[in-house]
Amino acid sequence: MTVERSLLLGALLALAACSGEQSAASAKGDTTFAGDSASTGAPATAVRTEGLAYASNEGSQELTVIDTRTDSAVATIPVGTRPRGVKVSPDGKMVYVALSGSPRCPPKMPDAECEKMVADKSKDGIAEVDATTRKVKRIFPGGSDPETFDLSRDGTRLFISNEDAGTATILDTGTGRILQTVKVGTEPEGVQVHPDGKTVWVTGETAQNVTVISTDSGKILGQVHTDRRPRGIAFTPDGLKAYITCEVGGVVQVVDVRQRKVIATIHPPQGSLPMGVVVSQDGKRVYFSTGRGGQVMAADVATNRIIGGVTVGKRPWGIALSADGSKLYSANGPSNDVAVVATDGMKLIKTIPAGQLPWGVSIAR
Repeated sequence: MTVERSLLLGALLALAACSGEQSAASAKGDTTFAGDSASTGAPATAVRTEGLAYASNEGSQELTVIDTRTDSAVATIPVGTRPRGVKVSPDGKMVYVALSGSPRCPPKMPDAECEKMVADKSKDGIAEVDATTRKVKRIFPGGSDPETFDLSRDGTRLFISNEDAGTATILDTGTGRILQTVKVGTEPEGVQVHPDGKTVWVTGETAQNVTVISTDSGKILGQVHTDRRPRGIAFTPDGLKAYITCEVGGVVQVVDVRQRKVIATIHPPQGSLPMGVVVSQDGKRVYFSTGRGGQVMAADVATNRIIGGVTVGKRPWGIALSADGSKLYSANGPSNDVAVVATDGMKLIKTIPAGQLPWGVSIAR
């Protein structure tokens, strides 16, 4: 054999061996290429987060991820026990979910029977979900039985309602430490940071009031008395008015923020039990869900008169608007779905299957 043929044969054998090693590695999923996560530490394909909606499913312990472009479910993220309140961070990179180890007591269950059920406080907390990897990154302490919360404008703090403790917890999202615990109205639920970022408002369902807290100091600055069982809060973009849904009172009350008092009341049809509430970005409309009334309604901010409504499903609770305000999404608990409503004309355009008992919904902007 000549030297040339010997060299050629060696090269061919080496190439075959290398090819075999690559094939074996590919079969095991071990092959890496320039730009892969194994070589750069980043996902090979970035997951789009803009315009995604996240519905918390209290019964099935997960988030349903919805693409608002196609209005279809694209993923499911397990998060923990009884997820209820849900919010996307201002930059869209994280999704926060309130978890609770307290037993779920349906509306028709007597209080005495509910009190006999055992709570597992080790399951209380706030899950921080990475929107890109769609996995729980950390679980923060959130006080006892966290239900809902809001984020500071820069996303560095969470303000959390603790339903069974009658408190609000202030949490640092960077360190995961609780900064303060503030005593508020009995059975707090709704939490909303004012547009100027200086105060956070917390409803007290049994106390029939709203507590106003300084976001800097955590001090209570005042209270607003409301109709029976206040639930949600939403501010107009200019921060001059707050809309408070009162479930048992069957009304939505308009509050003058500067005076901290009710100045008007919106009366939806009989049988409405107002729950979730949101104001459009242009400040012209307020939308609210009616719980067991089964509808989402719209009212004119200038006149405080109802201008439309649509049936969406069983017991709609949390609601959210798309970035352009053209669509509204409602989490319909017993229906196990999320309804999509065209705000122009208030028409139901689609129903998206979700997990069990969807409770809240938040949209990345």
